[in-house]
Amino acid sequence: ATVGLITHDSGSTDGYVLFAPNGSDTTYLIDKCGYRVHNWASTHQPGQSVYFLEDGSLLRTGRITNPVFNAGGQGGIIERIDWDGNILWSYLISSATQCQHHDIHYLPNGNVLAIVNEWITSEQAALAGRNPAVFGTALWSEKILEIQPVGLNEGNVVWEWHAWDHLVQNFDSSKENFGIVNEHPELINVNYSVGMQSDWLHCNSIDYNEVLDQIMLSSHNLNEFWIIDHSTTTMESSEHLGGAHGRGGDLLYRWGNPEAYGRGNGVSKKLFGQHNVQWIDEAFPDGGNIILFNNGFQRPQGNYSSIDILEPPLDGNGAYTIETGLSFLPADAYWTYTAPVPTDFYGMNISGVQRLSNGNTLVCNGPSGDFFEINANDEIVWEYISPVGMGGSIISQGSTPGQNAVFRCTQYSPDYEGFDGTTLTSGAPIEINPLPSECDIFTSIEHNTWCDGNTLRLFLKSKNELVIFSNSSLAKMNIVLLESTGRIIQASKDVDFVANESTILHLPNDLASGIYLLYVGDLKHQSIVKFIHP
Repeated sequence: ATVGLITHDSGSTDGYVLFAPNGSDTTYLIDKCGYRVHNWASTHQPGQSVYFLEDGSLLRTGRITNPVFNAGGQGGIIERIDWDGNILWSYLISSATQCQHHDIHYLPNGNVLAIVNEWITSEQAALAGRNPAVFGTALWSEKILEIQPVGLNEGNVVWEWHAWDHLVQNFDSSKENFGIVNEHPELINVNYSVGMQSDWLHCNSIDYNEVLDQIMLSSHNLNEFWIIDHSTTTMESSEHLGGAHGRGGDLLYRWGNPEAYGRGNGVSKKLFGQHNVQWIDEAFPDGGNIILFNNGFQRPQGNYSSIDILEPPLDGNGAYTIETGLSFLPADAYWTYTAPVPTDFYGMNISGVQRLSNGNTLVCNGPSGDFFEINANDEIVWEYISPVGMGGSIISQGSTPGQNAVFRCTQYSPDYEGFDGTTLTSGAPIEINPLPSECDIFTSIEHNTWCDGNTLRLFLKSKNELVIFSNSSLAKMNIVLLESTGRIIQASKDVDFVANESTILHLPNDLASGIYLLYVGDLKHQSIVKFIHP
């Protein structure tokens, strides 16, 4: 196989994979056999990230032509689309002075965090002590907007943060932000530059930690990521005091390139054009620590990518420790994945990573549209190559894929809340002329709810294994498999459910294709769920 499903081993984690091909205006949801389960159309190609929310809607960025902000990762519009393809909300951030790009994040309160470029005039740059030798013809900085959606296409900016408010420089002593750079790791050196390009910082991912009330932002061009305090007011976020940590909007933590704040050199640099920096879910292995796709562009040992996990020096109060004159710890990532021959795995740009619930890791090599899942032994247990090329063109099986880049992919478990109330039926593969498949995951699920609010979910793991999830522990349940006419096929008594753990029901080997009903209940709880057997 050249596209579509390449590998599917028993160690692969069940779920559905969401991705938005860079050259297409369609977002796809596939099962782990590579079958199309759902898709959403838009009038915009991605710009760049896309998320499936717990209410069953799609939150995506879209690309708007902007002659001012025209570097990679450009976006300009945020869309929220329901399961049936109806636009629930559309919000434009694209003008001559600002433009959304790369990534967004959906907050627990329903607001949206967006990374936004902002235009810096030559006068503003001079006042900030920017060295004209590294200015070029224009300069963009970065800001974060927290947007409260209003109506169909409006929003209230309820909080914001600007990198330009947190600068230091040692070039022009007449300016207010003049200082010794290595004495201020909490500030950004306005003259630390990767050349004359306008896109000075090029931030490419944003994440939020609800427990800490902190935001993490990745700067591709500075080869580091930052953590800032979200508990501030907008006024405090522009200053150096205020918020839960008394630091205003200054950087609480940064990692990847100590040279950027005068406490390192090329040897101490750990990140090389990184993407998708995020906190791992607390409930997952390595929970609470930070995982990222380290692209490896211009890595001294050669161009190769790695997946890195590090543990930040976090104290009990949500603050990050640093010793005077030294760089932020840790000295290095404590877990790293590379290919056996490192240069065999290299995504020069874009790309993403996701830690899964069982400790496996899902990787997106963005430029090649290659998604693969590794287990704890670094073995590839699942691989899929996007068959969607430029302009949304679909690649034929057997053809060498090209221009099939994908910013990142994200997996959602079968019991994810966003699937409640939906029927997930696996269709055909996306690619043209697909190969015959012996893949044994067939997903066609209808979720249901107990009369007292508890949820029952089904997942057809194979033709002969039905996985049942309940979000509560239930003892001595009766399980009955019925035809759609009501005729009983098989029955099991006194089955115990453990909350949020799977229970396997073995189906008859000769069960024909068709619609079936599954009854689960006792005297207090009853639920009937419909599913399609392939």
